[in-house]
Formats: sequence, structure tokens, C-alpha cells
Amino acid sequence: MICPKALKKGDTIGLISASGATPPEKLQPAIASIEKLGLNVVVGETCHARHGYLAGTDDLRVADVHRMFGDPMIDGVFCIRGGYGATKILAQLDFDLISANPKVFAGYSDVTALHIAFNQLCGFVTYHTPMPSTEFIRQEMDDYTWQSFIQLIMENERKAYYLKNPSHQPMSTLVTGSASGQLIGGNLTLVTASLGTPYEIDTRGKILFLEDIDETEQRVDRMLTQLKLAGKLDDVAGILLGAWTNCEPENPEKPAHSLSLQTIFQEILMPLGKPIIADLACGHCLPTMSLPLGRSVKMDADNQRIHVVE
Repeated sequence: MICPKALKKGDTIGLISASGATPPEKLQPAIASIEKLGLNVVVGETCHARHGYLAGTDDLRVADVHRMFGDPMIDGVFCIRGGYGATKILAQLDFDLISANPKVFAGYSDVTALHIAFNQLCGFVTYHTPMPSTEFIRQEMDDYTWQSFIQLIMENERKAYYLKNPSHQPMSTLVTGSASGQLIGGNLTLVTASLGTPYEIDTRGKILFLEDIDETEQRVDRMLTQLKLAGKLDDVAGILLGAWTNCEPENPEKPAHSLSLQTIFQEILMPLGKPIIADLACGHCLPTMSLPLGRSVKMDADNQRIHVVE
């Protein structure tokens, strides 16, 4: 795996949306939040565009991705937000162009579709991080989240380090043991949506990270079951579970008619016998850590330690 050159102050960021349309009132604050890091910003057309729920047509979003990776003056590419739509453009992307120009690529949620494709088809590390118009501009964006983001994209180019939660948020162990492998994954919904496509996630010998938001417990059960039936969970070396924000019973007034996430994990994941660390502060939450997807990691579930290898 190629590790893109770390960013430094004075570098230029290409800001795009491969997914949902950006609310106009959030664009300038998002740009300002990046400039505060000492980075310059080139705003893609998709940040101004709307095609229903999408940030412009598929052709426009493809053109923005190609422009930012193909322009030698652009040092990194940030997705301004998630939403929906990244999967729709995969078949039109020029992966030869992208792989020939590996750059820091950051985002999460719907951006998971691009992380999987860039990791597997282009062979470079990408970064699961908060995004400018959804987290950067929120007043509660905390020091832990900022430091995790900055250290990852501007300092930890190839260095070894540990993924650590905030001190007041301990991780937990679902299954003991240790494992090592390439860190992959992201949003459960997008990981599951990759199945049966040319961009299907390859979990063989990997450390799989999963998180999600606004899915009922039954839907989480369905998606994990689909991954299991597809053999994707049997193939992993280990599993990391992040935040499950607003993933609650479909009918909160009848909790007995649902299964808790803990029960779902116990019934689907724990029998796999693979090391599992849960409660990572990562996903649709604050504080949240940033992850280097594609880097090799070693996990020690007994002691809740996750080491990113040099």
C-alpha cells in the first residue's frame, strides 16, 4: 500500500462532494475551517451543485474527483460531506488516473464506497475522518477530534502509533485474542452495499472496522447477517466496532419486540471466535478518532490496544 505524502501548512486541498448536496450556508464556514489549519482550498463545482439529493449529476461528481486527483497543484482531497451518491459514480471513475496520483483523501460515512475502491483498486491509504461541513464547523468539535485528524493527515505519514480513545471513553472487549492485518471498512450500510459488485470489499485476513447511524437494530442485524452469509465475517482476522449512533429499536415503546445491539453482536459476531474490540470513539459521534484505512494494524483485544504499524 502506498502511503500518500502527509500534508503541510501551505498545501492546497481540493474540496468536493461525491455524495449529497451541501447546504449553501455551510460552504463558507467549511472552507474557513480548513483554512484555519494553514491549508489553501480549491472548491469543486460539486460543492455548489444540486441534483435532487445529490451534489450535481453523476458526470459532474466524477469530473470533480478526476480534476482534483489529476491536478498536480492539489495536494489532498477532502469530501465536504456524506449523504448518498458515492456508489453511483464508481463505474465511471478512472482508477488508473487516481492510482497514478495518490493523495491524502479524507471523509467518512457514504465516502466509505470510495475508501474501499481506492484501497483495493488504487493501492493507497485513505483516511476515515470527520468532514468540513458536518463536523468541522460544529462548535462542539473538540480538541481530541481535531488532534486525531491533524496528526493523521499532517504527521503520521508512515509512523507507528496507537489508536486511543479519549481518556473518559474506554474501549471494551467482546472476544479476546490478538490479530494483525490491513485496516479496512467504515460505514456498515456502505460496506454491505458493496457486496455483489465489482467493488466488493475484500475482508480476507483484514481488520474490519464498522459503524453506522440512524439504522434500527433489526437493520443492523440484517446487514451483519448478510456479511456473514457472504463469508465476509469468516474471512476477517479481527473486528473493530465504533459508534452506533441512533441505532435503536424500531418501536421504542416495545423494547421486548427488538434485540439490543449487544445481543446482536453476541449472536452474530462473537461465535466467529475472532478478536473483537468494541466502543471505539469513531463514527457519527463526537469526539471521534480518525483512521488510516489501508495501514497495517495489530490489535490486542485482551488489553484493548490497537497499534498502527510503521
